[in-house]
Amino acid sequence: MLLAQTCEALLIPLAMRDNIYSDTLTNVADFRFDDAVAAVFPDMIQRSVPGYSNIIAMTGLVAERHAQDNTRCYDLGCSLGASTLAMAARLQQRPLQFVAVDNSPAMLSRCQQAIEKIGAHNIQLLCDDLQNITVENASVVVMNFTLQFVPLAQRDAVIRNIYQGLQPGGVLILSEKICFDNPVMQSTTTDLHHAFKMANGYSELEVSQKRAALDNVLIPETLATHELRLRQSGFENFGVWFQCFNFISLLAIK
Repeated sequence: MLLAQTCEALLIPLAMRDNIYSDTLTNVADFRFDDAVAAVFPDMIQRSVPGYSNIIAMTGLVAERHAQDNTRCYDLGCSLGASTLAMAARLQQRPLQFVAVDNSPAMLSRCQQAIEKIGAHNIQLLCDDLQNITVENASVVVMNFTLQFVPLAQRDAVIRNIYQGLQPGGVLILSEKICFDNPVMQSTTTDLHHAFKMANGYSELEVSQKRAALDNVLIPETLATHELRLRQSGFENFGVWFQCFNFISLLAIK
């Protein structure tokens, strides 16, 4: 099985095709990670986030390189646990504890099903806001497309907490949708992202209604803002290792 297919093989059988926004809605409610979203999430994110499979697979490789024995690997905002599963698949023979955190019971329920399939006994699931978690004795922390859902005023504290809880040599993988100060680049990457989703079978109506649902929930920031926050939190070594349109992943090393 190809590396990028490992986690999807566990998650996709749990999912249905995403058609949540296929019918015209009188009122488009704010996006929530509820039962309806959890049921279609693997299909939704594959068709919505360019490069998602590669980011998840590389999360496992980065963890394999930087995980330190007798430490913790955190997945903050784990959703269905794809990043946790990617790390566990590469590190299952190592003395490590995996901590997967999400505030959606629907997501964690399905995450538990996927974990049971691999028979892992060193994965702890926590149902809580990631802002409430104190990172301790960590060598790997993953935030794949989750900081963008945290209130702006709390984001600095989240990254400081991660830096303080990392062992020297530990890493943070931070993947985010970003925005651009340059209006031409902002418009261009937005259009390309919409084209990507339509090429994956979404209609104009679905793209429009999903965007409306996320407007007040997913608040992107510029790359410069993310880099400044990392630097002010204590990270000196960081950089972008993946980008496609307005989706990036940063690697920060303590």
